[in-house]
Amino acid sequence: MADQIATNFAAIGHDNAVLATADHINKFWDPRMKAQIFADDRSALSAIAGLAIEKLARGADPAPQTRATQFNKVDEVGHSDAG
Repeated sequence: MADQIATNFAAIGHDNAVLATADHINKFWDPRMKAQIFADDRSALSAIAGLAIEKLARGADPAPQTRATQFNKVDEVGHSDAG
């Protein structure tokens, strides 16, 4: 799944895709999913996904990289419809 997310963001350039992938995983993955991927062998992951997971495993808390992870405040519109 991390590779699929990374592939989706690849079009925005490598460095931006790493940050966007990390941001997405940080915001939307269940803590158990994150713990599992941090513990797993990441050598099979794509370069973008691997670097994103590495950043998160080191404790990074990336700022929102896309509007999909910028949540609306009360009575605000224009950001994510995910929550």
